[in-house]
Amino acid sequence: MRDLLLARRRLVVVARSSKRQSVSERIESLLQRWERQLDQELPRPVCLEGDLSQAYLGLNEQSRQWLAENCSSIIHSAAALTFVEEANGEPWRTNVEGTRHVLELCEDANICEMHYVSTAYVCGTRTERIYEDELKLGQNFRNVYEQSKLQAETLVRQATYLDDLTVYRPAVIAGDSQTGYTSTYHGLFMYLQLMCVLARNTEPGPDGVRHTSLELHIAGDEPRNVIPVDWTAEVICHLFTTPSAHGRTYHLAPRNRMTARQMIEAGYTYFNSTGVKFVGPSSSTARPARGMGQDVFENSGLYREYEASDPEFDTSNLQKFAGHLPCPDIDEAMLHRFMKYGEEDRWGKRRWPKAKTPFCVGTYLERLESEQSRVALANGSKLEQTIGLDVTGSGGGQWTLTFADGQLVTLETGVQSTCSTQLKISSTQFSELANSVVGTSAPDLADGHVGSVAQLTQLLGVELVNAVERY
Repeated sequence: MRDLLLARRRLVVVARSSKRQSVSERIESLLQRWERQLDQELPRPVCLEGDLSQAYLGLNEQSRQWLAENCSSIIHSAAALTFVEEANGEPWRTNVEGTRHVLELCEDANICEMHYVSTAYVCGTRTERIYEDELKLGQNFRNVYEQSKLQAETLVRQATYLDDLTVYRPAVIAGDSQTGYTSTYHGLFMYLQLMCVLARNTEPGPDGVRHTSLELHIAGDEPRNVIPVDWTAEVICHLFTTPSAHGRTYHLAPRNRMTARQMIEAGYTYFNSTGVKFVGPSSSTARPARGMGQDVFENSGLYREYEASDPEFDTSNLQKFAGHLPCPDIDEAMLHRFMKYGEEDRWGKRRWPKAKTPFCVGTYLERLESEQSRVALANGSKLEQTIGLDVTGSGGGQWTLTFADGQLVTLETGVQSTCSTQLKISSTQFSELANSVVGTSAPDLADGHVGSVAQLTQLLGVELVNAVERY
């Protein structure tokens, strides 16, 4: 989402609400975090509340019609990452039935271009070189996650109404190569968390070194396919925005695979520790002392089958269409960034500040439209101009405004494809423009003080149109 917005692609995001936040609030919180890191404002996507477990994702007829009129492609990346079948039907409910519902929505809304995020591990337990054009070869699976993702990928390949299908198969996704950022503590981060818990619970010896005595029943040099999340997003966005790259399958795998030994040695230098021994494969499994990360250790057991084998993935298509974006090697410095971020984030338990929206452009426009449309209809005004408004930053969004006799008469979510004139403006600029005309402060505007019809006509019927002409 961040990278596509930076590329100025218009997005509709379908997501769930949480117990504490609506969909729009969740997306706003994420975008404000990225804006603080990037030190720049981002556009806002259109947000729709959906549920993969429901037909058409739970979207009503009006939303589906809007999608049919405004969307031409979809990126389906939602998935349940559980490796064990759960009582609520996961991962089948999300990965298979959810994908079926996405496909139903695409057919209903006539969206014929799909970009589907699968996994490299649809190959199951195969150990030979895995090619991008392969899928079902009678393979066995380590867990139900792999099996469910193969079934989901099979579904999208069987959808005859899709004219353009591109499949991305990432390997194990780790954190951001530059910042260490992650939004989920699975895979590599599970092992890093275990290392950190063990090291932090071990007092340094007289020499200042932490001696974390632990035997690992692997050789330590087995290659592992791990990729940074920022590279993964960058490659997918590049391929998505390159039409000549569509219609293929891409293994998103590293050039140089990392090893468990590299991870352990990075932990040594990060914690000033030692004591881990690689003793080779064995039927028994090393366990930390009770109370020293026992829960984390038990969870890491879900990934133990990946310790025995990790195949080499062919990346011929990837090299042809994204070879200029080489995968960064996961080295000691990057592993240190992952561990630092994990500890600062308290392994996913950090409470991020709520999004602050001092001026909500959408609320402002809704009240304006309600007031002015009544006047315009009473006067028998005729439609004159339709403007697409794209407001970046906190409280921003996308709308289509229709004016009659200089008054706002209709307001629709999203910038319609029929808009002949479009304006890009920041929420700060919009607020300042509103303040200069209405003569009130942003908090007052947010509380519903929208001024007189004449003042608002001056703001949006004159100032905005002039700004569009200048733009």
